[in-house]
Amino acid sequence: QVQLVESGGGWVQAGGSLRLSCAASGCIFSTSGWFRQAPGKERESVAVIRWTGTTYLADSVKGRFTVSRDNAENTVYLQMNRLKPEDTAAYYCATGVTGRDLTSPAGYSYWGQGTQVTVSS
Repeated sequence: QVQLVESGGGWVQAGGSLRLSCAASGCIFSTSGWFRQAPGKERESVAVIRWTGTTYLADSVKGRFTVSRDNAENTVYLQMNRLKPEDTAAYYCATGVTGRDLTSPAGYSYWGQGTQVTVSS
């Protein structure tokens, strides 16, 4: 059974940093994604890390966020720097690619429970 467990969310002032972790069990991380969802908004892609190690970052976070993977720990990370109030959302990791569009929530089978990030101005 595949399980993804996110951690590292919390409250931070604008300009601060957080590091989210997503630990997997029951599978070996290959291509995976980070998404976020703010209240009343659709879930949106934040970052993708392919099995090759290549990465994608949404324009809204480029230059501030980085995505990485530790194969030995079977964990993916989302380092978030220079956080803004508009980054406030529940953040989810996902894996188990089912579609071609890695920036679409429909492209993944397995999801974590999410971790809340709140950025105050």
